[in-house]
Amino acid sequence: MLAVSGLTAGYGPITALHDVTLGAEEGRITAVLGANGAGKTTLLRTVSGLHRARAGTVGLAGRDITRTAAERMPALGMSHVPEGRGVIVELTVEENLRLGGLARGRVRPEDLERVYGLFGPLGERRGKPAGTLSGGERQMLVIGRALMARPALLLLDEPSLGLAPRIVTQIFGLLRDLVREEGLTVLLVEQNARSALSVADRGVVLDLGRVVADDVADRLAGDEKLRHAYLGF
Repeated sequence: MLAVSGLTAGYGPITALHDVTLGAEEGRITAVLGANGAGKTTLLRTVSGLHRARAGTVGLAGRDITRTAAERMPALGMSHVPEGRGVIVELTVEENLRLGGLARGRVRPEDLERVYGLFGPLGERRGKPAGTLSGGERQMLVIGRALMARPALLLLDEPSLGLAPRIVTQIFGLLRDLVREEGLTVLLVEQNARSALSVADRGVVLDLGRVVADDVADRLAGDEKLRHAYLGF
């Protein structure tokens, strides 16, 4: 589904990604792990067109999208949920969701009902301003908004940040259900390596912008030396 090859990117004189090569298999969750400053967010921003690569290529379903503008990505089947739970607080829950559908060209009532079915609290508060939601509900809203575009590939940046463990378990469980039942492909950036590897099929570890490990999730989780060196558990 996603093929990243030799990707190099940075900001001014700073190189944040050095010759990064990785893939995200269709219908699987691939977790990108590493400490702060490892280059995880830069990777997602470069893949989704928010940041321009200095070298290398990004392919989506066999198509080269390296130079594709970010606003075109939903039409190609990619949705990106950045870190920070960026809802539009003045709009209602449903208005926020409708923006996600418009990114793909139109809002379908069945897509709204699908999101409300996935995230019960959003259905209960569909007419309320998004600014009244809790942190966990806002995370549900930004993921739901991304799903309104019916993506084949979902990029998620630190979805667990600042959330209670119960909410993290709920959101990660939902991701696993979407992958299993609908064939969604997920590229998940997480600093909470233990939780990410518990739901991922494969893991990639970044350190200072370089890939230092790329393996099935179970083997990464069981590699004590690697965990202690790069993952903090």
